Amino acid sequence: MLLFGTVGPQELLIVLLIVILIFGARKLPDLGKSLGEGIKNFKSSIGGKDKDKDNPPDKTQPPTKD
Repeated sequence: MLLFGTVGPQELLIVLLIVILIFGARKLPDLGKSLGEGIKNFKSSIGGKDKDKDNPPDKTQPPTKD
């Protein structure tokens, strides 16, 4: 069961106009950039891929006396 049905071009245009009215045309690029960075950070945290875990620092062992 679809609650809203299909979303057509008219609905997308109305949503875009509302977003422009709320945030303003000058803030849209910054809003898109921050949204993209947030999604990228979220995906990397869900995937569990930390840069520190993948590349552990080289630990040099002190020379042993033989």
